[in-house]
Formats: sequence, structure tokens, C-alpha cells
Amino acid sequence: MSQPAFSPKEYDQKIQSVLPYCQEFYRQVVDTVKVLDYPSLSWLDLGCGTGKMGEAAFSAFAPKRFVFWDQSPEMIAIAKSRFANANAEFVTASLLDLHCREEFNVITAIEVNHYLPPEERRKAIANVYQALQPGGVFFTFENFAPNSRTGQQLALKRWGAYQVAQGRSAQQVKGHLARYDKDYFPISLSAHLQLLQDCGFPTAELLWLSYLQVGLFGIK
Repeated sequence: MSQPAFSPKEYDQKIQSVLPYCQEFYRQVVDTVKVLDYPSLSWLDLGCGTGKMGEAAFSAFAPKRFVFWDQSPEMIAIAKSRFANANAEFVTASLLDLHCREEFNVITAIEVNHYLPPEERRKAIANVYQALQPGGVFFTFENFAPNSRTGQQLALKRWGAYQVAQGRSAQQVKGHLARYDKDYFPISLSAHLQLLQDCGFPTAELLWLSYLQVGLFGIK
């Protein structure tokens, strides 16, 4: 799996200069979980990074169980330092190593699955489906691929302009945009939804979209 563009220490500081409205990812998840109104929350955050999803979840709810899961020991160390909570657990492992059965009613994967090639992505989402309790929800926020070459070029130019406006140099922006379909592998919106359905989700819906980022959810 490809590594993120930033080191763990600089991730939270710099990610907002690259991803427009990235704080909205977490707000959208929290708002939807509030509406779903589970009696208690058993939550797994895949690719947890420094713990931004956990921060939002603990601020809004009192999860009975919250599992921070990341393949990076450095990211897990940062998350551990932020959450001295008896209900918090920490796992250092790949997404592909998830083999739980009906343990969680919320699973999140924020900017994670697009690093996986097609078959590994399918396996990861199938594992998520197995790990969810009936009625549980899976949220994924990822980069997506526009339907046309023209749409892709326009979106990348717009994304680049956003990064320049945030103070990134032309060289930094060029390097970041060059990662598209090389370091991560975006798929179309229809392919995202079809993949959720193919992995067993009877409900698969678009939640949020801006620039080249999309949020989707599936309910088991």
C-alpha cells in the first residue's frame, strides 16, 4: 500500500492545505450517526491516522468501544498519546487484516481505501461488511475519478488552484497532483456505489462530495 503524502507529525497541520473542506468529512459522519441513533456505539476507525475521527466521535458521543486501527506504528503512537480512555483500543495492522465478525455498528475509513488496488479494495470492504453488526453503517471518504478526461483535467486544475491559494508552491502542487492514479487509485462514483453493493450492502448511498473527494455510506 502506498504511504500518505505527509509524515505523521505534520499530517494534521498540512492536510487542510491539500484537502478542501476536510473537516467536513468528520462532521458529516457524526451528523449521520446522530440520526441513526444507535443505543450504544461500538466504533472501528480504519486508517485512523492521528485520531481525528476519534476526536470527533468522543466529542459528540460516549462510545462503548472505539478501536483505532492503522498500519503505521507512528500514527498509532500519536493516537494513543491523545486518547487515554478506557473505551479506546489500538491496533497496528493493515486494513486487509481485519477478520472480525459482527462486532461494530459503525466503521469509518477516511481517505484510506483509494490507496488499495482493485482486488485489495474489494477484500477490505468485504471484510468491513463482515465486521459490521446487522444494521451497522460503514462510512468511506475517498478520492474519486470523474467520468471523462475533460472532467478529470478540470477537477485537477481546480484542486491545484485551491492548494496554491493555501500557500503551497507550484512545485509542491505539481508533485501532489502527479500522484493521481499512480500512488492512489480513484474510481468513479458509480463504481464506488456498485462496489459497496457487490460486497453485500443493500443500502449504498452518496453522502457528500466536493472537488475530487467523495463521502459514501453503506448500511448492512
